[in-house]
Amino acid sequence: MMKAFEYGDQEISSAQMAITIASILIDVGILNLPREVAEVTEASDGWISIAAAGLIAVACAWIIGKLAIRVGTKGLYGYSASVITKPLASIFMLGLSVYFLLFSSYEVRSIANTSKQYLFEQTPAEVIALIFLLVVAYAVSGTRVGLIRLNVLFLPLVIVIAIIVTFCSYSIFSFGDLKPFFISDWKQIVHGMKRSEYPYLGFETILIYISIMNKPKDAPKAAMLGVIVPTVLYLLIYITAVGVFSNASLREIKYPTLELAKEVRVPGQFFERFESMLFTIWLLTVFNTMSMAFDSAIYCLSSLFRKVKRTTWVIALCPLIYLTCMVPQDNVDFDLLGKLVCDFANVFAYGAPILILLISLVRRRKSHVP
Repeated sequence: MMKAFEYGDQEISSAQMAITIASILIDVGILNLPREVAEVTEASDGWISIAAAGLIAVACAWIIGKLAIRVGTKGLYGYSASVITKPLASIFMLGLSVYFLLFSSYEVRSIANTSKQYLFEQTPAEVIALIFLLVVAYAVSGTRVGLIRLNVLFLPLVIVIAIIVTFCSYSIFSFGDLKPFFISDWKQIVHGMKRSEYPYLGFETILIYISIMNKPKDAPKAAMLGVIVPTVLYLLIYITAVGVFSNASLREIKYPTLELAKEVRVPGQFFERFESMLFTIWLLTVFNTMSMAFDSAIYCLSSLFRKVKRTTWVIALCPLIYLTCMVPQDNVDFDLLGKLVCDFANVFAYGAPILILLISLVRRRKSHVP
């Protein structure tokens, strides 16, 4: 019985992996996604951009999941080295670690900015960022399986609250604000897809956590399901935001999702400030996202420097993340940091893994040619 318990605690199921990916995707991007898309599309046509971006993300998740099966217990670095040589694999792992660190920095700064605006108006953003980072560092110092368990615990709460916000907005929802339909040209739709990129970052972590899945062959299915759930949630929130605020007003609201929660009136007057509860619970999933990104960065670096202990990496990387997140001086700089994260993701989180998979497939086909 003791052996069975230890086995179950050291591995995760495909369902838990899907929940983890969904939890990673539902992060700071969901707060301003409606505004980002509304700025470049007309009426409610932004749903097309979000859905199209979601379909592309699902396809990429399937491809990354296929690569994850090949990685298996070898580890990402070990498998990459066998395909593209150790020097190139080292560059890949370093680039991937930088991406995860930038991702973590962006999450921390986002938390600091939104918390200061909605919860702690008198507290400096620097203090909020530091406290949040220290809490995440404490979590990352533990086991990787423990982080997965937190995702499974917190994600249902976030989804339930998001659904409550959506359905409690029906009394102020105007169907007329969704019209006219299909008036955005293809350039606007594509631009909206680009604006939707950040909320879909994160499913590449399946390459990191495939080694602790008890059924690695289910990786593609878990990755796809982990992307589909946030996509449906994004569409639901976007359509609701347009129906409540209209496209024109939505462009002027910094965090539409939180403002949408302000408009909610729960029957019975149980909550007077529903957005505070939404924000508090949403912090849980951002905490998970940040923890997984931080842990993934440590994994990549530990693959290259095996003698360095985990706690040493946590202590060394915390100041780096904090200093990076404090570099942006205004919203323009902050947006540039977000674009930098997306650029690194396109190269190291998506481009490089897909290229590695293609090279391995070509080599495998050549080896079977008589």
